[in-house]
Amino acid sequence: MVRVVNLTKVFRSGVRAVDNISFTVSEGEIFGLIGPNGSGKTTTLRIMSTLLKPTSGDVFIAGYSIIKNPLEVRRIIGYLPEEAGAYKDLSGYDFIRLMLSLRFKGLDLEERTDEAISLSGLGEFIEKPIKTYSKGMKRMLALSVVLASHPRVLVLDEPTSGLDVEKSLQVRSIIRAYREKEKATIILSSHNMLEIETVCDRVALIYRGRIIAEGGIDYLKERFSARNLEEVFVKTVAEHGF
Repeated sequence: MVRVVNLTKVFRSGVRAVDNISFTVSEGEIFGLIGPNGSGKTTTLRIMSTLLKPTSGDVFIAGYSIIKNPLEVRRIIGYLPEEAGAYKDLSGYDFIRLMLSLRFKGLDLEERTDEAISLSGLGEFIEKPIKTYSKGMKRMLALSVVLASHPRVLVLDEPTSGLDVEKSLQVRSIIRAYREKEKATIILSSHNMLEIETVCDRVALIYRGRIIAEGGIDYLKERFSARNLEEVFVKTVAEHGF
């Protein structure tokens, strides 16, 4: 469903944020892109979502090139950025309806709006201005809009950022349930490697713009004689001589 081919991004400053990476994600798979802050995760996901152009390489989503067929890609993909903006003077309800009205009309819009309201879990706060929301509440609001759009490929950048333990558990459950219901392909980034173990089928470890290890979680832990992905990461970095 997703094929990343020799992807590189060099910014005008000369910073090489992504350095010739390649990986694939199968249909219906939850794939984690993990690494510390500044490792290239967000840049990779923004390129995949057609928000940034690569310096070289390409990404194919359901066979469509992000370079040659960006409109087709946008119809398939749903993207949640790490810092999802929202119009602070709108109510949560108005924000949901506004964002969904860009893609849906009539009865379809009504149904998607109701679904997003339910997914947000905001209760009576849905009618209050977004400027009164906590970071976690804004996160749930933005996530609810993305999920109610029913994308075939869901790209989530740090989906539990700003959430407390209870809400983080809820989001993980929502992600798994969405995959089962929609048979969707999900790609998510996180610097929280222990969290990733509870959600993903496979992962790629990215460091300084390069993928330094990839595979199933159990496989990686066995390969590096590690108890968890944090240990895998530390041992992989050492193996590569960073």
